[in-house]
Amino acid sequence: MIHPNTELRFISPEVGYGVVAREFIPKGTITWVLDELDREFTPEQFNAFDPAYQEILDTYCFRNNKGNLVLCWDHARYVNHSFNANCLSTAYDFEIAIRDINPGEQLTDDYGYLNINRPFRGIEEGTKRKTVYPDDLVRYHKVWDKKVIAAFPSINKVNQPLAHLLSDVEKDRITKIIAGEDQLTSILSCYYSENLVNNHY
Repeated sequence: MIHPNTELRFISPEVGYGVVAREFIPKGTITWVLDELDREFTPEQFNAFDPAYQEILDTYCFRNNKGNLVLCWDHARYVNHSFNANCLSTAYDFEIAIRDINPGEQLTDDYGYLNINRPFRGIEEGTKRKTVYPDDLVRYHKVWDKKVIAAFPSINKVNQPLAHLLSDVEKDRITKIIAGEDQLTSILSCYYSENLVNNHY
């Protein structure tokens, strides 16, 4: 489930639609949580679908560390890629704002940690990285881990509209990480190890 203070807007002909903040979302806010309405499909299930359905899943899903496609039921599936993403995934089935997000600003992910199965060139943002590759999690997990760690202490300091979707185990884990009693699990744990370039379902 995506943060409630967001909405779907048309961004541009090049980008299409995106998820935009309706109100200020401070650093440390949980911006998305995997919930019970999100659907997960195995490669076998994908292959059994008509090509029209396969195209939809290929466009709007991400892959988890089991290689299964995950389709978000709400407008979370429209979150666009950015090499300067303001949200980052964690190893705990939720995403976090790694900096303040202002009203009217898009919520963005780095698709490098979504286990894409073939590379694509991103929109020019003036960054050193220009292309997203299937093995970007292996390359950049340390960079992303540092950004998540820097935002984690703010989790208990800001309003969390999605907190009720977290299990007691997840809440306890967050508290222990912030207190220094446990270590943050690397985002590398989200990597699908059989992710190969040009290996499409």
